[in-house]
Amino acid sequence: MKSTNLIIQTKHLTKIYKNDVIETVALADISIKVKRGEFVAIMGPSGSGKSTLMHILGALDLPTKGEYILDGQNVEKLSQDALADIRNKKIGFIFQAYNLLPRTNALKNVILPMVYAGVPKEKRIIIAKKYLEMVGLGDRLYHTPNQLSGGQQQRVAIARALVMNPALLLADEPTGNIASAQAEEIMAIFQDLNHNGHTIVMITHEPDIAKYTKRIIHIKDGKIIDDVTNLNQQKIIKNKNKL
Repeated sequence: MKSTNLIIQTKHLTKIYKNDVIETVALADISIKVKRGEFVAIMGPSGSGKSTLMHILGALDLPTKGEYILDGQNVEKLSQDALADIRNKKIGFIFQAYNLLPRTNALKNVILPMVYAGVPKEKRIIIAKKYLEMVGLGDRLYHTPNQLSGGQQQRVAIARALVMNPALLLADEPTGNIASAQAEEIMAIFQDLNHNGHTIVMITHEPDIAKYTKRIIHIKDGKIIDDVTNLNQQKIIKNKNKL
């Protein structure tokens, strides 16, 4: 049965990497819940397991043990084709390196997920333009990545992540390659998206970026050590609502 409240539910996730000599526990007994409309940061130092967790949440990898339920579906029980379909339709990915096609303009980069999903050509152009305008790039539709700043490239990536109306936006260090002023603009876009109902989980190691979220989960040595509401952000939200 499809959940009405939870987008993410992990139950005792464990991820172990093995070679002939060494067994490495990347994640140990991770249980988290993320409700619809939440904006969550997952924080931790290098080697903490946050990237491994992101890969599992993005259906890019499977746990060694435990369960992952995404929007009501038990992910580890799905076929490879079903997993690919989930990655295209249920999850909007935003990466540190943007992952744009270098010789392809912004409009065509944003259209790409809809091509794979079989959306009719006329409709996908309309949708792509809508989201590029939403992120402030209505006048950059035909610019290629090398004609755009880092912040603009990340805006293209955000627009691309939105076109399939995913249940979850999953952002991996989304401000890692851009200047601080542009990072603030990107985080303001994320806040607006969350205000409009999008569920966002963001991997970051930067406290200045995590402060924009509503909840912060800290991971160390593959374990959750803290899961707290961002009280400062909640105060900002309450003040905005009074205006």
